[in-house]
Amino acid sequence: GQRVPRTPQKYDPTFKGPIYDRGCTDIICCILLVIAIVGYVVVGVVAWTHGDPRKVIYPTDSRGQFCGQQGTPNEKKPFLFYFDIVKCASPLVLLEFQCPTTQICVSKCPDRYQTYLSAYGSRTPSELEYYRQFCVPEFKNLQKVGCWELFPSSHPVARRCFPAIRAKKGVIMVGNETTYDDGRGRRRNVTELLEGAKKANVVLETRQLAMKIFEDYTVSWYWIIIGLVIAMVASFIFIVLLRFLAGIMVWVMIVMVILVLGYGIFHCYMEYAKLKGEAGSDVSLKDLGFQTDLRVYLHLRQTWLAFMIILCIVEVVIILLLIFLRKRILIAIALIKEASRAVGHIMMSLLFPLCTFFLLCLCIAYWASTAVFLSTSNEAIYKVFNESACQFSGQTCKPETFNTSNVTKLCPDAQCLFAFYGGETAYHKYLIVLQFFNVFMFFWLANFVIALGQVTLAGAFASYYWAFKKPDDMPAFPLFSSFGRALRYHTGSLAFGSLILAIVQVIRVTLEYLDHRLKAADNKFAKFLLSCLKCCFWCLEKFIKFLNRNAYIMIAVYGTNFCTSARNAFFLLMRNIIRVAVLDKVTDFLFFLGKLLIVGSVGILAFFFFTQRIKLVQDTAPPLNYYWVPILTVIVGSYLIAHGFFSVYGMCVDTLFLCFCEDLERNDGSPERPYYMSPELSEILLKGNLEPSKSADSQG
Repeated sequence: GQRVPRTPQKYDPTFKGPIYDRGCTDIICCILLVIAIVGYVVVGVVAWTHGDPRKVIYPTDSRGQFCGQQGTPNEKKPFLFYFDIVKCASPLVLLEFQCPTTQICVSKCPDRYQTYLSAYGSRTPSELEYYRQFCVPEFKNLQKVGCWELFPSSHPVARRCFPAIRAKKGVIMVGNETTYDDGRGRRRNVTELLEGAKKANVVLETRQLAMKIFEDYTVSWYWIIIGLVIAMVASFIFIVLLRFLAGIMVWVMIVMVILVLGYGIFHCYMEYAKLKGEAGSDVSLKDLGFQTDLRVYLHLRQTWLAFMIILCIVEVVIILLLIFLRKRILIAIALIKEASRAVGHIMMSLLFPLCTFFLLCLCIAYWASTAVFLSTSNEAIYKVFNESACQFSGQTCKPETFNTSNVTKLCPDAQCLFAFYGGETAYHKYLIVLQFFNVFMFFWLANFVIALGQVTLAGAFASYYWAFKKPDDMPAFPLFSSFGRALRYHTGSLAFGSLILAIVQVIRVTLEYLDHRLKAADNKFAKFLLSCLKCCFWCLEKFIKFLNRNAYIMIAVYGTNFCTSARNAFFLLMRNIIRVAVLDKVTDFLFFLGKLLIVGSVGILAFFFFTQRIKLVQDTAPPLNYYWVPILTVIVGSYLIAHGFFSVYGMCVDTLFLCFCEDLERNDGSPERPYYMSPELSEILLKGNLEPSKSADSQG
């Protein structure tokens, strides 16, 4: 295909838009992508062979057997009971999520305080049977071996039995006692029991929160879908109206955004004034700390004051930008009108993001399932636990042969208990490498899918711009033709661009992980260096995304390889840097306002509905643990939907902008060298003093 020089383009009467006579580009990267995908499939198959997601869902006893799982000996025993919950206060709990004490599966948690001495002394069948169910399965006679000396009244939390500890007049109690008998004739403070329960509960609090969120989704999922459908319909109507009433819709959008923000400011002020004088409303956010129930924050005046200040700042910034960019907005509207005509001639482009979304969902589903199977493909590891000092303490062991080993002879109180999931094979040793490869391939494939969508839309819209008689000179199916060219000739170039972006994104993820690990450290220099690196790679990622986007447009038009296309796009933008600031970025700002309008409107509707403030449907709203769960889901989903629709317009504007810049360099508007842009766009560009430079004309 033809190559774009670094200098301004010259007039070429044979150039009629996207080149059809082109060859394959960046073949090596295409081969690397195919090899990587094959390796990714192999990793997924191996992970699915070794993994067991039940390890995430069900608790495990000291033998590594699941509690409550069908087809297992503990099928009718869904709860996990700890013999000595106090030992869960050790740091081992936080590192390996297991307590160095015997754990068994039980059908129900203890509902009353019981000790070995009381059960042995009563000798009644009911007492003995009740005590026997909290012993190991090998237990035959009423003896301390295989049974714990005591267990307090407990309640299940995330399928685990925890002591029913309560506070009475500021005093911590278990049952009606502040101390308890440990079954060995000693009285122990309830605080010890509380510390053990707290440590064991650290890992489970997140799971409990996740379960409540899951419950909210189960009762509100259909309302969430309705909210997303409303966002989709609103986005589609907005785009269709933009096709026919671009100028009016842009100004309506600007006014509506200002009004919506103004109402938000007014609402925050009314809530702030209403809370004046109420008890507890003057508590500061810092003193309150983090609360999972966000409704607590809405009862604070400081929360509404912060919301009001933020909305005021956004409102003032938008108004100032509109005042200073009022002339540029007229030019941007002309470019949006041109984009509307292009979209009108290629209506299938509005549905193409659904294809990209489907492929992205496949990438996310494959990555998530592979990650879960990899993380659960370890084997059960058993270690020696004992109370007295023993040379074998902490060593690995096998439950099948432990009772006949020398360990029990030298350390009579030693037990071989399940510690964690791990492994000694080569597969288990390199699990972290496979997880890293899984993350890397997810970024690479996700970026490739996005790149494929961008180059397809770019080729279709470029064929519209470079058609002198629109739509007569356009191909019959511009979108499908562009998609076929992208896959047939430029898979390697797309893989190259997405590979560079994936490497930067993986580095950013690694830096975030290191930052999380260094939070507890006191090395200020390391934290400062890490913050600088995070900022630099964030900027680098944004620049690469911008460069890739314009490189894909050049690939779609000229069929050159990635490096050549990126270089040509960069120099073309540099030769038109003023136009980039005036046209491209102003249209991006207007599209952002459009997304903000749709997301804000749907978000406000969801807020009033799920907080039961709409009287007509007040009884229809589902009962929720956290009403912010469906609201945030609707807001995020609405933004993604609006972004999907507006991304078509955004790609159209970017493509038309680059084609327009080359049009100014190739032609001068004379009858011999007419512009390919529409007369309306040409007229407003000339009025806006954005006519082609003389230096560009002289190249012709």
